[in-house]
Amino acid sequence: MTVPTNHPFAGHLERVAAAGPHAGWTPQDGALPALYLSHGAPPLFEDTGWMTQLFTWARSMPRPKAVLIVSAHWEAAPLSLSSTEAAVTPVYDFGGFDPMYFRMRYDTPDATALGARVLGALGGSAPVHQQQSRGLDHGAWVPLKVMYPEADIPVLQLSLPTSDPDQLLRLGARLRALRDEGVLVVGSGFTTHGLPFLTRSDFLGHTLPGWSTEFDLWAAEQLARGDVDALADYRHRAPGMPYAHPTVEHFTPLFVTLGAATDPEAPRESTIEGFWMGLSKRSLQVA
Repeated sequence: MTVPTNHPFAGHLERVAAAGPHAGWTPQDGALPALYLSHGAPPLFEDTGWMTQLFTWARSMPRPKAVLIVSAHWEAAPLSLSSTEAAVTPVYDFGGFDPMYFRMRYDTPDATALGARVLGALGGSAPVHQQQSRGLDHGAWVPLKVMYPEADIPVLQLSLPTSDPDQLLRLGARLRALRDEGVLVVGSGFTTHGLPFLTRSDFLGHTLPGWSTEFDLWAAEQLARGDVDALADYRHRAPGMPYAHPTVEHFTPLFVTLGAATDPEAPRESTIEGFWMGLSKRSLQVA
């Protein structure tokens, strides 16, 4: 679809074009990092500052050969893999937004080779269900459309099969080898996601809920220490619970990312910080 010329995303695409070619990954670059990103929703396309942060982040790394993303918006067991076909219709799993967002596409290339490699990395450790009718949900295609708007990179989505941090750390560890092959492994969630507890003032950006700022600061401190045990026990240790995560699927993709790290317990600095409509958009990468 054509984005109106006065829309912030149209301005973003102009900046992308001005940035010029993006050098692709080569084996000499070494392993790509794994990311945990706070993914936003269609209003991300209206936030010039955040789009700039995500695109700058993407350009700080070589252009990946492929992307494997685990999103908060696909909880399914047994472990499932999205369609490997090209140009599969995205999942419009949101409501109440401008109709233009329901016409947006993210038509990525065939991902058959990536699918085979993912299955190989998982090594038969768990059954994997192939869902050839399922496209990327908004936790995947919305941020990727900002980071890699050309949609010329094969992308697959892996389901979030459990909320248990230990199991997700082990899942991430099985995906670690993909990074050496130029695959960008991404856990997509939101560092705080207490939507039912936001006020109109929070949505407008006039205030920040205490439970969101407290949980965000606590998470940042544990990441800076590399304290994976504390992070895994967030339900009991983190201030702001359960308001920060009345359901936990937006925090748990972090453990896939940490599991994919060479050293899951290494200290971490955040790549993106700040708040959006009262929610923490803290995002980071691991080597």
